[in-house]
Amino acid sequence: MLLISASRVILNRWVPGMTNGRGGPSRLPAHLLFISGPSLGTSIDSSPPTTSCRPSATPSEAAKMTLSDAEKAAVLSLWGKASGDLEALGAEALDRLFRSFPQSKTYFRHFDTSSGSADLRNHGAKVLGALGEAAKNLDNLDQALSKLSDLHAYNLRVDPGNYKLLSHCIQIVLAAHFPADFTPQCQAAWDKFLASVSAVMTSKYR
Repeated sequence: MLLISASRVILNRWVPGMTNGRGGPSRLPAHLLFISGPSLGTSIDSSPPTTSCRPSATPSEAAKMTLSDAEKAAVLSLWGKASGDLEALGAEALDRLFRSFPQSKTYFRHFDTSSGSADLRNHGAKVLGALGEAAKNLDNLDQALSKLSDLHAYNLRVDPGNYKLLSHCIQIVLAAHFPADFTPQCQAAWDKFLASVSAVMTSKYR
């Protein structure tokens, strides 16, 4: 699992402000021990993103992170449930990203980053939609994400560290909405999957 370098807080049972969709608090699985964010009263690093755009992994390193059949099944099983609500889940992941790591807003100056905004919902759906394409092509992530990695490396030049932060937020959202499914084994599979996606997305940075 991703251990973000920003402040870390050990959770007892649930995260204040996180609901389960029925108005009650959403309980995270006990194995998901670390989360950071201002809603928990933690301090965050608001320093600007680094200027380095060096890849966090080369294509060959990304290829080494091959998922086993069991891990692929875990990724696809949870994705089958998450894919039914891309806008809401994607918007929540971005909301958590912007609140916990405000430096990531650098690339979204033209966005309305307030909770529930149309911009968050629209872009959140695109982010998770791209993950869906990756999930459908687990054996060929390089090709599936080729155009997207070109865009982010050559045009948008998003700091590579933001992929890890977003991956962390996505896992938190999945754990909150699908606690029974997000077992330690499922988390390990998703962590590996998201790390592979991040490696491909940053492989063309120079």
